[in-house]
Amino acid sequence: MSNLYETRVDRLLRSGQSDTLRGGLKGLEKESLRISSDGEIAQTPHPVAWGAPLTHPYITTDYSEALPELITPAFAELDQTYGFLHDLHTFLYQNMGADELLWAASMPCAVADDSRIPIAEYGSSNVGQMKHIYRVGLDYRYGRRMQAIAGVHFNYSLPPSFWPVYESFADKKCSGQTFIDESYFDLIRNFKRLGWIVPFLFGNSPAVCKTFLAGRTTRFKAMSRGTYYLPYATSLRMSDIGYKNKNQSALTVSYDALEDYVRSLNQALVTPYPEYEAIGLTDGDKRVQLSTNVLQIENEYYSFIRPKRTTEKMERPTTALHQRGVEYVEVRALDVNCLSPTGVDIEQLRFIEAFLIYCLLSESPRLTSEALSEIEYNELTVALRGRTPDLDLIDSGQRRCIWRWATSICEALKPIGHILDDGDDDGPYSEAIIRQIEQIAAPDKLPAAYILKTLQDQNVEYHNYVMSLSNRYAEDFRSGVQDASVSEKFRRLAEQSLGEQQELEANDDESLSDYIARYLAS
Repeated sequence: MSNLYETRVDRLLRSGQSDTLRGGLKGLEKESLRISSDGEIAQTPHPVAWGAPLTHPYITTDYSEALPELITPAFAELDQTYGFLHDLHTFLYQNMGADELLWAASMPCAVADDSRIPIAEYGSSNVGQMKHIYRVGLDYRYGRRMQAIAGVHFNYSLPPSFWPVYESFADKKCSGQTFIDESYFDLIRNFKRLGWIVPFLFGNSPAVCKTFLAGRTTRFKAMSRGTYYLPYATSLRMSDIGYKNKNQSALTVSYDALEDYVRSLNQALVTPYPEYEAIGLTDGDKRVQLSTNVLQIENEYYSFIRPKRTTEKMERPTTALHQRGVEYVEVRALDVNCLSPTGVDIEQLRFIEAFLIYCLLSESPRLTSEALSEIEYNELTVALRGRTPDLDLIDSGQRRCIWRWATSICEALKPIGHILDDGDDDGPYSEAIIRQIEQIAAPDKLPAAYILKTLQDQNVEYHNYVMSLSNRYAEDFRSGVQDASVSEKFRRLAEQSLGEQQELEANDDESLSDYIARYLAS
């Protein structure tokens, strides 16, 4: 992989247009459980002051009514992206009940039973009811606990000015949007191969509340009465108690090319699945699934990374991709960073941007069945025991030390960091890369190790530790001063979104069943 990568970086530098790499658009989607002051999942509705989650462009809900999702626009500068996310947090805290706050970690707080996780509601419009039914289907298929896990998604696109420059020396037999699509799939395949480095470096969920495991404690060690952990885990969110779902383990989605990806994903959308057929579409007179197929809709398929294209009204994601190509990629491998008030920090995002460019410029062979098996092994191994001393992963059929492999990847990112820093050897991208090399050399500094050590040294329950962080962040955001124009903008958007939802509800002119059928057929 390195020879082609080095050649392409050299050609980019000699072209005199390496600056076209700078200014790619970066956006965030960040989830957080809304909880009560006693540390349980909130049972109250999505606050009206936040607006309507169905129609608000920046404040919605994910699976649960108590799982707000904050969405930033895509900015060329990460400072702007992070600043917008910070503003959203301030607005939320200053417009919510004083007895509620946001849980600061990925893995849920104490969950007595699944019924205490309220499924998101979106009103009486057809589109709102369909979104709710899809989530009811997720409950029947996987249970609510998995769906209550929070994460951070990083959306990234290369600058438009970069593509003609890259096309001039990338040695591909295509051009225009087809060239862009092929290049993004190069990036995606390499991210799937190497994306284990994200939970390895930034995993934030090595421990969980005992209640989340629902009796499945055999593999786990008890740190205290209510806290279970694995000693070398990085991201239990990304493990088989999180998003590694057995029902999707046999689902093979091709990343060879855009057409193959769309075709294989569409196949899953129309292939019946016996367990889901046994559930049926209805329970009495209540619709409980959109379909009985392997996937109800595309978003049900979980992956570390997805190709994306903004959709139009009633347009399916695969249709948008097929008709207009890849617009950006969505990285889904980040835990909520409980050590940051907003759940993410700029340094890790700078590293990921450089890493995505590395994945783009590197040689990217097709993913064989053997390669897919290696990817599955490496992802799960890193999630469960990624910090094990002398741990080996599998690289092209050979065992490879994770510590040396991760270091070599970081070293390879240095030229990209130099370009993104506009030649400044001490710039923030270069510093982010060096910081990760230092943490690999001193693994006790990795976030997961730091969290476990804090729990042990302070002899504190995981729940109480995250609750303390959540209260601290809540106090800071509530006492913060927000620019009046920013607050007013969010208030206007909230009012506008409520009006848009009412308009949708007033103008439905077909039955719900016909609406769902029309959407699925589209």
